[in-house]
Amino acid sequence: MDDDFLVKSVISAAKDVCGMMLGLEATAGDSYMEENAPTENERVVALIGLAGTWMGTGMISCSPDLACKISSLLLMTECDGVSEDVLDAMAEMANMIYGNVKTELEEQVGGLGLSIPTVIFGRNFATRSIGKQSWTVVPLHVQSEKGTELMELKICLTKNKDYQQSSRPHMRPYSVLREDM
Repeated sequence: MDDDFLVKSVISAAKDVCGMMLGLEATAGDSYMEENAPTENERVVALIGLAGTWMGTGMISCSPDLACKISSLLLMTECDGVSEDVLDAMAEMANMIYGNVKTELEEQVGGLGLSIPTVIFGRNFATRSIGKQSWTVVPLHVQSEKGTELMELKICLTKNKDYQQSSRPHMRPYSVLREDM
């Protein structure tokens, strides 16, 4: 997969979601590759899986303050600490951003699906993928009343060697069958 296309897809999706859903201006920094580096400070991390012709994980990582700001804007209520609402808002951010990325990538790589997001909050934990794949990291600088805050968007994708088209090509998806009714 073309890394430039992947980075452009992530940046475009993040800017669209930040602008339309949050009313925040976001500027992307220079992307880079990362090898499962540990995180050493308090973070909110949202993970979402992608599977199909390619497979991997998308990740959003930010400070608890930025996660609260995002939640406040999405829910139109004040959030003054990390709560279930904040974690749910970060899961929704992962759905929106990586859902847009998935749609754009499908034009190049074929069908992909998204998992249900998982959100982690805490201090001194590391995230890593099994295997030797590198993460493409896109730092996103988000403007808020506190100034510029950093959100990192990460994605790790690899070709799914075991992916097979349906062994029953005559079978149609349930959603198509429902439209026939």
